[in-house]
Amino acid sequence: MSLLPLFTQQRPAPPELTIKALLEFAGQTIDGALVEAVAIPWFEILEMVKKDPQSIYSIEPRTWEEIIAGAYSRAGFDEVILTPRSGDKGRDVVATKRGIACVRIFDQVKAYKPGNVVTAEDVRAMLGAPRLLDDEFLKPYIPYRLELKAREPLLAWLDELSEHKS
Repeated sequence: MSLLPLFTQQRPAPPELTIKALLEFAGQTIDGALVEAVAIPWFEILEMVKKDPQSIYSIEPRTWEEIIAGAYSRAGFDEVILTPRSGDKGRDVVATKRGIACVRIFDQVKAYKPGNVVTAEDVRAMLGAPRLLDDEFLKPYIPYRLELKAREPLLAWLDELSEHKS
């Protein structure tokens, strides 16, 4: 029995966007890879998205995590960590900005197909991701703020950050 007819009947898979080295790393931390800077392909992807917004759906979820980590780096955060693919405690990126106060953002990146939205359950799960509310000592001192960034505001922020490559 020949398998050739089975292979010729299958349709080719749609092309995938594969770009390596979006970020430059400065080493490892306990939470993941410490982002040092964005690399040239980071700008190229955002230029592609600017020209064809529908191209966002061809970008793999892990690449989106790298894009967002790069965005925090470009936005001037002092420490940006890209967490591992698994075992990340619900966090994809941890971004820290130091100054008069220290702000730490736990970001979870969702990359869904058109028409699919982030569910309320997804949001509830993220609120518990750092597990700080369970800490009896910290609980009274930590006000939480949750921000959901939809497609259009996210793309506008990325476009602004990618304007100047210096």
